[in-house]
Amino acid sequence: RKIFKFTAGVLHLGNTTLKSNKRDEGCTIDDAQWIDKACHMFGVNAVEMTKALIKPRIKVGSEYVHKGQNAGQVKYSINALCKSIFEKLFKLVLDMCNETLETKLRKNFFIGVLDIAGFEIFEFNSFEQLCINLTNEKIQQFFNHHMFTLEQEEYRKEGIKWDFIDFGLDLEPTIELIERNMGVFAVMDEECIMPKANDQTFLTKLINTHNGKHPKFLKPPAKSTMGTNPTHFQIIHYAGVVGYNVDGWLDKNKDPLNENVVELFVKSKDPVFSKLFEAPEVAHTGRGRKKGGSFQTVAMIHKQAVEHLLTTLQSTTPHFIRCILPN
Repeated sequence: RKIFKFTAGVLHLGNTTLKSNKRDEGCTIDDAQWIDKACHMFGVNAVEMTKALIKPRIKVGSEYVHKGQNAGQVKYSINALCKSIFEKLFKLVLDMCNETLETKLRKNFFIGVLDIAGFEIFEFNSFEQLCINLTNEKIQQFFNHHMFTLEQEEYRKEGIKWDFIDFGLDLEPTIELIERNMGVFAVMDEECIMPKANDQTFLTKLINTHNGKHPKFLKPPAKSTMGTNPTHFQIIHYAGVVGYNVDGWLDKNKDPLNENVVELFVKSKDPVFSKLFEAPEVAHTGRGRKKGGSFQTVAMIHKQAVEHLLTTLQSTTPHFIRCILPN
């Protein structure tokens, strides 16, 4: 019941609309009903929540001041909060399932099911699509290795004449372009810690580093770089060429949570909701911290998660089911 309640709160919070002020760069909540409903679900005060979003308290030098946010900043803050709540709810469900299925018996064997939706190639592709497509590149490499490379090894053992083809290595250059040294993730992480960096400086560094130097990186034709959803760079994936738009990538990669709202969530009247945000690392980034105090970006966390998934898959005996989508 709590999970449905908090999920409903996320949906209500996501419906919040904003109205820009005419006198300054600030904004106001256009329709308070959505944030009121969300706060009721979360067990927090709606007036305090609104103030924390519109005019958060920030530290300037040794003093704290309330700084007005524009509509774009508040909307981004709301989106980051919605994602964080949903992520924590998902982990809560997983923890509950694991506790229910916990056994003191030896765990020598297990069966797992991995559902892969496939590559995403849309008219507009952003940071989310790059993360999804990197995952698919590595899963496809795993599939190719088991279906083709190991099958050819069987041919060799049986003495069948065959010209060996390493299908798995076909995907390595694209994976390297995204996640290795000076790849897309590394350049983006580097820009995230530079004081005056923005999406444009990130794109410029990316093009200067890889255009004409990496076989899987392309600079799009001038025509596609214009319009409402321009393509800023292209990557040749296993499934085809994908054009990416880098608008908002640095903010998405840092994915900061509004500290004022997090503090409010920790004080929630609902003990379950409060517990979701009580971890000390949430207050600064919402994404955890590594030893030494440096925050982990979304790219770092995604890369680690995929590596962990592949390590698990490589310890199994896989069986593949090819699905045909009804549409």
